[in-house]
Amino acid sequence: MAADLPYRDLNSYLKGRFGERVQKITLDAGLTCPNRDGRVGAGGCLYCNARGSGTGAWGRGQSIPAQMEAGIARLSRRYGAARFIAYFQSFSNTYAPPARLRELYEAALNFPQVVGLSLGTRPDCLGDDVLDLLAGYARDRLVWLELGLQSAHDATLARLNRGHDVACFSEAAARAAARELAVVAHVILGLPGEGDREMAATALYLARLPVHGVKIHLLYVIKDSGLARLHEDGEYVCLTEGQYVKGVVDFIERLPPHLVIHRLTGDPHAEELVAPAWCLDKSRVLKRIREEFTRRGSRQGSRWEG
Repeated sequence: MAADLPYRDLNSYLKGRFGERVQKITLDAGLTCPNRDGRVGAGGCLYCNARGSGTGAWGRGQSIPAQMEAGIARLSRRYGAARFIAYFQSFSNTYAPPARLRELYEAALNFPQVVGLSLGTRPDCLGDDVLDLLAGYARDRLVWLELGLQSAHDATLARLNRGHDVACFSEAAARAAARELAVVAHVILGLPGEGDREMAATALYLARLPVHGVKIHLLYVIKDSGLARLHEDGEYVCLTEGQYVKGVVDFIERLPPHLVIHRLTGDPHAEELVAPAWCLDKSRVLKRIREEFTRRGSRQGSRWEG
């Protein structure tokens, strides 16, 4: 945890582990999702569109090596970074035959500057063969499994059309931990039907699990999603900036101090965003979160029940 921050931030964790700045390179492997191809459902989650929160690079013909080369060049110039984590972000990045996954992962790991993998995926896309593959990489590389939980409430997951329940996440986290794989849980604040009580319960649920870190997202509305239709009809209202800031601080106060906070808010594509407009000013939101911790005189773990 950086001395000037009230939570255990990702940059400090990486610098402590590797002794220098490490940057994530966002990759699009052209994979899909069982909630889109019919295995679990169709149409995806309520908040998702056909782009899957990714870059669309694969669809533009950019291979993994090409995306890696571009990312290394860009981040080296911007941050002076010399080490990188290959972040497979778009859709479900363990949802393919193991041979195909091996080919994709090793196309990134073949770059000597890469110190690890981060794989965005779902808890219902983790067969033993995939976990064993990742455990092999984890023997000498950092491997993060970024698993979408979003909420610890089955009723909310059903409203979101997630296609799995909370127990599925618990089981996946345990199976990953048994192979010494680090799980990063994704959660969303401001979900339909949820308030302070439900968000606090999600934090307490995560605090009891074998997870390495947490990514906290705002539920923002993007074009061509089911949520956009609800928002247009007045059936969903986004959190205000003040509500979100309060929710993030409440959430982190309930997490154990050892968890790494990988993200405090999301990064919507400006051209896709419907609402709320305030979330595009990320630096202001982060500043307000830090100020709220200071105002309260609290920090990560202040309300942890461990």
